[in-house]
Amino acid sequence: MSEAVPTFSIVVPIYDTDPAMFASMVASVQAQTLQSWELILCDDASPSANVSPMLSEAAAKEPRIRVIRRAENGGIAAATNDALGAATGEFIALLDHDDVLVSVALELMAEAIELQPEADYLYSDEEKVTVDGVGHSPFFKPGWSPDRLKVQMYTCHLGVFRRSIVNEVGGFRAGFEGAQDWDLVLRVIERARAVVHVPHILYQWREHPGSTAASMDAKPYAIESQNRAVQEHLDRTGFCAEVVRHPQHPECIALQPRLAAEPLISIVMPTAGAVRRVNGEDICLPLHALTSLAQNSTYTNYEVILVVDASTPSFVVEQATQLLGSKVRPVVWHPAFDFSRKCNLGVVYAEGEHILLLNDDTEVISPDWMEQMLMFSMDPGVGAVGIKLLFGDSRIQHVGVTLNEHSLPGHSMLGFAGEDPGYALQSRIAVNSSAVTGACLMTRREVYDEVGGLSEVFPGNYNDIDYCLKVKDAGWRIVQNNQTQMFHYESLTRDGSVSPHEINAFRTRWAHVFPKDPIYNPNFYPNMDHIPQWASRWEQQTLLTGGTGS
Repeated sequence: MSEAVPTFSIVVPIYDTDPAMFASMVASVQAQTLQSWELILCDDASPSANVSPMLSEAAAKEPRIRVIRRAENGGIAAATNDALGAATGEFIALLDHDDVLVSVALELMAEAIELQPEADYLYSDEEKVTVDGVGHSPFFKPGWSPDRLKVQMYTCHLGVFRRSIVNEVGGFRAGFEGAQDWDLVLRVIERARAVVHVPHILYQWREHPGSTAASMDAKPYAIESQNRAVQEHLDRTGFCAEVVRHPQHPECIALQPRLAAEPLISIVMPTAGAVRRVNGEDICLPLHALTSLAQNSTYTNYEVILVVDASTPSFVVEQATQLLGSKVRPVVWHPAFDFSRKCNLGVVYAEGEHILLLNDDTEVISPDWMEQMLMFSMDPGVGAVGIKLLFGDSRIQHVGVTLNEHSLPGHSMLGFAGEDPGYALQSRIAVNSSAVTGACLMTRREVYDEVGGLSEVFPGNYNDIDYCLKVKDAGWRIVQNNQTQMFHYESLTRDGSVSPHEINAFRTRWAHVFPKDPIYNPNFYPNMDHIPQWASRWEQQTLLTGGTGS
């Protein structure tokens, strides 16, 4: 580490703190391996007589501890703001009065800042800890995922902010109690130059009856606060959605599209007009997909570019036209099967602002699926959008793609039950991903053109992953919206094997990104070399066995 070690002000609002938990919190700060810290305690007019002398005693024993006392109770936002006002450090670390820091917390944050000097906000992994001090339920978080933050306060603890930007956004706001951290983070990231994830458990969140670590029911007002915080963020940033209560998880948010416009979507569907058996019935795949599209979709401003083989039966085009009228335009493809070239040909004829690559072996489940995809695709920072896809038996086919250490992409949760919430609810909310499948992929036409569409180096496989990685390299985000879903009767029309040529080409082109998927938490790679010596016994066991994915 360089000589210019950053200084940290650890701010802690105090209210009727349990003496044992207070002592544990203070001890965890004093045990920090990095010494450039100050601890600012703000007592929010605690009614218990033992709190004031407890704080005075702590300050008397440690010169880096300072105590501020409020004359009247103002709530967590007011108390934290008072502590912030007294802070002198370059960075602010938020710590609750009943939680504890891992001893290397500040040291690893300082190392991350040295590597990324423009970091204005940093967050770490965390775990819960019982009243007796036993750590459990670690949360190994994804890399920076701003679209996930719209629906889930996943960054949480440990949060470290550049003090100047906290002052710039006005600190904490009254009226957002229970979601004050989420509200602050949303305002900070709107201005932050860089956000950094430190993939180590640096924070232990105390689990007791009065904390949200135990249950959101402990603070029901938090749900209203989080909804307002996120809605205001969406409004400030021009994101076309309305916050609604998540039907299954009150700690998360669901987004209802509130589109400012209804642009034309060009659905590009390559097909050979195959007839296959699905759910015990022989069906013509493209006609089944188009019937589902027409009958079950609420969005109507779309066109379908049906890229058919020269050998496709004529009745396919005839019935598609009867079904969709002028919305469908057939384009004939003459050479042998080549998914990339067929899609690129279809896009040439597309007139929409948004391109939607859609397999002919799909079936609509969520009626507002196009609006749900468009909601993200209309965001200038997003380059590609996917949705949750289920096999015909309702098992998961796709909830996002992960790049693994074997230099090949893989589907997260492949084959899991469709209702499985996934790690940290990933299969039920919108998340950022390194890639999404081309079976159902929306992207703006300008993005498609800029990155050169689907690479024809990959005629059958990896073309969609390659496309997403090109989009990410160009500076756009990839969103996997698992709030909406569709059936995908995968590979019913072709051989699902991958050619050695495509494998080698993919590894050659993208070897520099493996095994460092920026979204995937490195603690889930089954590699012993990265396990820190200070890891708890539980962490060591989890890291050695590889975990479940993030």
